[in-house]
Amino acid sequence: MSIKSDKWIRHMAQEHGMIEPFVDGQVKKSDSGVGMVSYGLSSYGYDVRCSDEFKIFTNINSAVVDPKNFDANSFVDVKSDVCIIPPNSFALARTVEYMRIPRQVLTICLGKSTYARCGIIVNVTPLEPEWEGHVTLEFSNTTPLPAKIYAGEGVAQFLFLESDEECETSYKDKAGKYQGQTGVTVPRL
Repeated sequence: MSIKSDKWIRHMAQEHGMIEPFVDGQVKKSDSGVGMVSYGLSSYGYDVRCSDEFKIFTNINSAVVDPKNFDANSFVDVKSDVCIIPPNSFALARTVEYMRIPRQVLTICLGKSTYARCGIIVNVTPLEPEWEGHVTLEFSNTTPLPAKIYAGEGVAQFLFLESDEECETSYKDKAGKYQGQTGVTVPRL
């Protein structure tokens, strides 16, 4: 396996639709010149943006968090330029970018240091070969204070690892339950 460079990522995005929309280079300021958490193509990865669709976890129903029987009523839906995550809680969001992972590639996601240094952890499981969709992002607020996430700005970096041979069974071959997701997607069984 080898980690792929900006040249490879650019080619796969522009010629094969791996990342849509694709931003060729790092954006660090808004159109009005205000600083922002960067997004776009970097040396060995791609920094994705958070959309303005959020599902904020709340325990208004005193529910048990059960991945086999998740109660979607435990979330409050918010559409906004910012998301305030309650202390010691979490929120789900999705990427602005729609991803199409090639068959010989595994994609790993790491949170941006700006958020990590504020106690906000970004979690995404690996994107398997031939998975496609908007990526559901999980933000954990590990602090005892409310935490803010900004829509339209960078939140995580994807690294692309290419194997020297194709996998025997891809996510598409398995008809994975999260294939082609387009919104913020809650746990499925």
